Amino acid sequence: MLEVHDLTKRFGAATAVDAATFTVDRPMMIGVIGASGAGKSTLLRMLNRLTDATEGRVLFEGRDVLRLTGRERRDWQSDCAMIFQQFNLVPRMDVVSNVLHGTLGRRSTVATMFNLYPRADIHRAIDILDRLGIAEHAPKRAEALSGGQQQRVAIARALMQDPRMILADEPIASLDPMNAQTVMEALRRIHEEDGRTVIANLHTLDTARRYCDRVIGMRLGRIVFDGVPEQLTTSVAREIYGAGADFSEAATSTEIRDPYAEAAMRDAAAVV
Repeated sequence: MLEVHDLTKRFGAATAVDAATFTVDRPMMIGVIGASGAGKSTLLRMLNRLTDATEGRVLFEGRDVLRLTGRERRDWQSDCAMIFQQFNLVPRMDVVSNVLHGTLGRRSTVATMFNLYPRADIHRAIDILDRLGIAEHAPKRAEALSGGQQQRVAIARALMQDPRMILADEPIASLDPMNAQTVMEALRRIHEEDGRTVIANLHTLDTARRYCDRVIGMRLGRIVFDGVPEQLTTSVAREIYGAGADFSEAATSTEIRDPYAEAAMRDAAAVV
């Protein structure tokens, strides 16, 4: 499906992504991990063509998407939907209209200017919101929703594009653990039920292990790990993050914990 060969991005003398190479031969959910500045966001932006690559090739079903221009480039950006950390919704617009913005790439200028949508698209938008558990919020302004709900609206907007692949750039970085879990479960269901490839930039190891079929680790712009979650040991994580022996996964965990239950377990262990 997707072949990335020596993909490189330089900003002046700085190299943000250095000869990234990997292949995705079937639909899967992939987590990209690494410290801030490792090149994760730049990698996704090059795949989506939001940022031009300096060197390399990105082949999707044999076609080099880095060479696409004009309409073909816009069509690729519909096939390769992007979800952002900050949601990128129109705050004062109602939720269903935000979702319908996922169809802008295939609508006429006049229809866009007058905010005209086919009835079938409106019904489909509401069905997608229902699938994500937020259909009751369809008439509300986006700004009235919680962060987790807004991110699900952003996912719904991406699904309106009917993409072949979804790229999620730190989709849970600004969410609390409960909402982070809800969003990651939604992305996992989309992968499993629709057969879509999902590539998500993630900060936390527990999230990558729990939801992803494959994990790519980046450090200083280079891919330094590519394997299954079971191979993502603490020692491997130290290498990815450039951390010492004091590295603790718990410090960045998004797992939902019950502090009272954990205290009871520690007390029981102490008695034994």
